[in-house]
Amino acid sequence: MNKTIDLNCDMGEAFGNYRMPDDELLMNYITSANIACGFHAGDPGVMQETVKMAIQKGIAIGAHPGLPDLQGFGRREIKISPGEAYQMTLYQIGALHAFVKAAGGRLNHVKLHGALYNMAAKDLLLSNAVVQAVSDFDSSLLLYALSGSKMIEAAHTAGIQTASEVFADRTYQDDGSLTPRSANNAMISSDEQAIEQVLMMVNKQEVISTNGKKVNLHADTVCLHGDGPHAVTFAKMISEKLKNEGITLKSPAK
Repeated sequence: MNKTIDLNCDMGEAFGNYRMPDDELLMNYITSANIACGFHAGDPGVMQETVKMAIQKGIAIGAHPGLPDLQGFGRREIKISPGEAYQMTLYQIGALHAFVKAAGGRLNHVKLHGALYNMAAKDLLLSNAVVQAVSDFDSSLLLYALSGSKMIEAAHTAGIQTASEVFADRTYQDDGSLTPRSANNAMISSDEQAIEQVLMMVNKQEVISTNGKKVNLHADTVCLHGDGPHAVTFAKMISEKLKNEGITLKSPAK
């Protein structure tokens, strides 16, 4: 049976006249785009433009809700209640959906951003609130979430379809969680090492933690970060490598 994998990338994380120069180029090598909804990054003009590009490229579109923290790019933890998590998520999905609908496209999924993603991955109450927001908006949407996390658990309980996410350039802890960005070894700087990790996750459904432990996971979609200095080069490399391995690149679109 031919293996398939989705390559997703966070996009539209820009403001006003400033645009992420690589977004359009990156879309040549990915299959899903998670578009910022204005809380951690993005604004109406950027959202509209990014949605338009994704539709033209035939890429699955997802809402990318984050914490209301522009200065910290949504990567700083903010204590919020489950009710607030629900409201933030629902509000941001609705905002992006408006642009998707106006452009004649279809919203495929939801993927949280940064600190909100990591908080919900470990907190079942926050996860339940986020999943409820997704379900109340459109229960047919997919939820992209960290493999083995509370988000996946909450979605399965609620009957929301999921895509278990793994990360190309992030290191892992023994429990399957991501190494905090505050740690020196949180990121993988070597393209070759990142590609080796992706192939292991896709082919063997496992990853080696920073302590050298084999950790089982499930990989439906691989996150590529679009804000690195060699983002396009890496996306091209990993795309070509996966195809050469006989793996089909395809979004888990319904």
